[in-house]
Amino acid sequence: MNGAESLVHTLLANGVDVCFTNPGTSEMHFVAALDHIPGMRSVLALQEGVATGAADGYYRMVGKPASTLLHLGPGLANGLSNLHNAKKAGSGVVNIVGEHASTHIELDAPLTSDIEGIARPVSHWVRSSASSETVGTDAAEAVQAAMIAPGQIATLILPSDTAWNSGGVAQDAIELFAPAPFDQSQLAQAVDALDGPETLLLLGGGALTESNLETAGRIAAKTGCKILSEWSNARLERGAGRVFVGRVPYPIDIALEVLKPFKRIVLVGARAPIGFFAYPGKPAILTRDGAEILTLAGAGADLSAALAALADATDATTTPPAHVAEPFTPERPEGPINLDNLAAMIARAIPENAIVVDESVTTGRAFSPATKGAAKHTWLNNCGGSIGYGLPAAIGAAVACPDRKVLCLTGDGSAMYTVQSLWTMARENLDVTVLIFANRSYQILRGELTNVGVGNPGPRAIDMLSLDRPALDWVQMSCSMGVDAVRVTECDGLENALADGLASGGPNLIEVML
Repeated sequence: MNGAESLVHTLLANGVDVCFTNPGTSEMHFVAALDHIPGMRSVLALQEGVATGAADGYYRMVGKPASTLLHLGPGLANGLSNLHNAKKAGSGVVNIVGEHASTHIELDAPLTSDIEGIARPVSHWVRSSASSETVGTDAAEAVQAAMIAPGQIATLILPSDTAWNSGGVAQDAIELFAPAPFDQSQLAQAVDALDGPETLLLLGGGALTESNLETAGRIAAKTGCKILSEWSNARLERGAGRVFVGRVPYPIDIALEVLKPFKRIVLVGARAPIGFFAYPGKPAILTRDGAEILTLAGAGADLSAALAALADATDATTTPPAHVAEPFTPERPEGPINLDNLAAMIARAIPENAIVVDESVTTGRAFSPATKGAAKHTWLNNCGGSIGYGLPAAIGAAVACPDRKVLCLTGDGSAMYTVQSLWTMARENLDVTVLIFANRSYQILRGELTNVGVGNPGPRAIDMLSLDRPALDWVQMSCSMGVDAVRVTECDGLENALADGLASGGPNLIEVML
């Protein structure tokens, strides 16, 4: 057995059976091992950011890591932005990065780079295998690191001679670490704090499962506290019959207003609210002056246990939960598509048990209240702010859950970063319906220009934020990569396109002109 073969056997033994890959010469022995070792699904991506983003979406839906296969330092570098997003989302990913043979590195060949240095800012765990004999152990420990709650990025660097040399030893499943306990010393103080509408229970991460939201709803009903989630959530269970939780708003002025009433905030899986950016003359901390902020459980703690203990201590375990969303289907809008009727159309279209991957940025701010009474679904947000996450994450979600419909909501500017995702969707025949919101601009940045104090931008500034010279044609781009596509301008056309796309069972794209 060579090192590459021991790597594949070890990954499979430790539950890693999907690889999102963009290989090169240094990874050919791993590719060859996949050819005769059954069990690993390999999904080819045409750009490494697609592979890393897909691994993020995959972990969010199944709670175990996929691997990526990346080519040397430049290949890893191409995937960094979505590894950043995965890290912020608490997703577990095992990166396998090829490296030159140990005897070749000293020659400073064109692709030689500091792979460990490139990996460290987006990785919790980094290791270079020293020999074929250690590859199996290294791989098992990479999976173990990736599974540390809530999920971590592990990067294993595989010099090509450690892959092709014999002496590889496959490792069996390695013991995983349990989540850290929540801070029980803060429980009594948290119970005292949750007293009436001036207290906020702020949730994030694993606190947003259906059962944990129900527990939070019981606590809110018993204590009178309010509940919110962070603005960006790795995974949020929503829809009719589930406890609805609003999000801390992205726009800083609105967020300040929403959070102003709260004198006390109890954090379960969430961080204290801060602004996404700094703005001249505006605070970065979004809570009121003097607010008491108490952390009961960080993102890596046992959040289910924390909420259960909180419910027990507040005598809320049998209280009917508050804020349960009633089924609601908006009236069918007519005429040209605008932001309000777009939200209604999406609410009407969400299928039961769908996965919604949201990178709608500016366009999507009205989607949350409009869709709270839709059919039960899972909502994924971009947690790291690096754009180009939506299309790849939809790939990962569809690979993870082939029995569920995936609806991807993204802007034209964001989607251009990882447009190659469409090719992978077609190649794998994934059940993904993509909505491209085509306002032909980086619309969010037009708002940010005002937020940072530029009151009257000139034509050069506006030109830097526009995508209309030339205009992008998403129908042509999509069809060229094997994904059927249509363009819509009216509500009737969008409703019909959504119905057809979601019923198709395969990938399709709708360009929504705004």
